Amino acid sequence: MERLERCARCLRARLVSAAARRRLPWLLLGLVFLGSALKDGDLVPETPMQNKRNVLNVYFVKVAWAWTFWLLLPFIGVTTYLFAKSKFLYGPTKSILTALRRLSTLLVGTAVWYVCTELFVYIENLTGTCSTSTKLSEPHQLYATKQECHQNNGIWDGFDISGHCFLLSYCTLMIVEEMAVLEGLSIDRNSRLRVFINGLFVSLCFLTMIWVFMFLCTTVYFHDFIQKLLGALIGLAAWYATYRVWYLKPFSPGLPLPNTPLSSKKYSYSR
Repeated sequence: MERLERCARCLRARLVSAAARRRLPWLLLGLVFLGSALKDGDLVPETPMQNKRNVLNVYFVKVAWAWTFWLLLPFIGVTTYLFAKSKFLYGPTKSILTALRRLSTLLVGTAVWYVCTELFVYIENLTGTCSTSTKLSEPHQLYATKQECHQNNGIWDGFDISGHCFLLSYCTLMIVEEMAVLEGLSIDRNSRLRVFINGLFVSLCFLTMIWVFMFLCTTVYFHDFIQKLLGALIGLAAWYATYRVWYLKPFSPGLPLPNTPLSSKKYSYSR
């Protein structure tokens, strides 16, 4: 337990801060440019990460939203309830309602993930054509979707916006935003809840590191520059539209407690 406490304390100092949240979007954009430059210059050695069947891609990135959703679900629920009850002195009922309101941010995130990924598939199908190695005697067939093309051993050349760059940037920014609640939350050192929250927090931190690492791998090994840049920009735009615009409004899931915008001078400079 002591090791977990030390690990959580160390990670909190680096990831749970206004400065980290301000710099992270620029870091992600910088990785797009850096990774693309390395890829275009053939400066990256061959590694297992360029194989789409690598362990991190198959068991983490392919289900990135599920990992993010199920780790944030208990973290947001418990920390919001505790903060509302201990800092705002809300009763149990109001604390639960506050936690449920904040948990609705996961529904918003699910909608963002679904709509954007479906849009990317639609654009790729709309802009693509299928190249197949059919014999001259065989009639040329037209395929409406990438899936149909691949089922017939064809190659689809549509405009493939990087879903990895979109989702990994969005998940990373969302996790770091939600972990900000720990700046103002104090829990008894000997409490079991502290151990539980520290466990979730450390897990979220390591998940964030995986997302950033796999984001870099995507920029280095896959997609064209414009496809990666557009994917990342859409991820950043989804984060900005929610956490920097909509969640400041009364009728929204709201920001992580104490609901203070990052742009607030008091919030930015008092720590």
